[in-house]
Amino acid sequence: KLPDLWEVTDFLGTRSEPQPCLRKDFMIHPVQVVEAAEAGARCILLIVRALDDATMADLYRCATLAGLDSIFEIHHEADLERALNTQARIIGVNNRDLANFTTNLALSERLIPQMPDHITAISESGIFTPEDAARARACGADAILVGQALMECPENQLENLVQAMRCG
Repeated sequence: KLPDLWEVTDFLGTRSEPQPCLRKDFMIHPVQVVEAAEAGARCILLIVRALDDATMADLYRCATLAGLDSIFEIHHEADLERALNTQARIIGVNNRDLANFTTNLALSERLIPQMPDHITAISESGIFTPEDAARARACGADAILVGQALMECPENQLENLVQAMRCG
């Protein structure tokens, strides 16, 4: 919900080192991009398989004009090609199969090496352990997007995930 985004960005703004915040919604209209910027988000998520090329390009252009980064979320090679055709600079591989909700890091291991060097590559979902994070790093991920693991793991596990990404 948008009020949650406002609350999180307000909290993050009080920290000594401001942290970026992602609006992780199904972005389908430029108004959502403006809302994200007004709420203090620094980035939006564009799910490639959910958007036609024209809408995806419009949302990306709107985000860029609003000063936001865009993560193009992909699930297979065709998505990667479409994201690259839209001039994406940040691409996230969602390791979660949206048909059955299982995760498999092999998807990142297959797709990330196909990305040009200038792309910031993110491995999303299915990262629960430092070994998972190291595996993402080993295949070329510059970052990981972790959600469920943060809700389920002990507090000290987060530092272990961060260290695994740094040591790759």
